[in-house]
Amino acid sequence: MAEKKLIGEITHYFTRIGVAVIELSDDITVGDKIKIEGATTAFDQVVDSMEIENEKVETAARGQSIGLKVKERVRPADGVYKITEAK
Repeated sequence: MAEKKLIGEITHYFTRIGVAVIELSDDITVGDKIKIEGATTAFDQVVDSMEIENEKVETAARGQSIGLKVKERVRPADGVYKITEAK
């Protein structure tokens, strides 16, 4: 059984390049599995790369904003959840 924990919110989406800006309320690391959910959004993906101010980073902390390539369209205020396998 997987657990999900809210770790951030979409603040912007760049349609042309498929990149979402996420305001983090918790830490995130490359390799984490995330779920993005909103009124018309619901999909899972693995974080394969992310950037802070055009610099690639492996981890980002609460309070930071990251740019993340997403596989589907997202909208501002969509929630970003980290998916973890329950022990």
